[in-house]
Amino acid sequence: MLKLDLTEEERQTLVYLLEDCIADLKEEIHETDRADYKDMLKHRRDVLQKLWQALQPISETG
Repeated sequence: MLKLDLTEEERQTLVYLLEDCIADLKEEIHETDRADYKDMLKHRRDVLQKLWQALQPISETG
């Protein structure tokens, strides 16, 4: 596992970038007709969503 030490500004910037990429992928997935390309885009979206989730602040309630 890789550990990154990020400032809050760096973390938030990555979160915003991931959100933009995920939104773009959702639109591209919707507009794509080729099944193999759509599957690749869905996989990429899933990876980005996992990264996005990992960058979310840990809630105090756990």
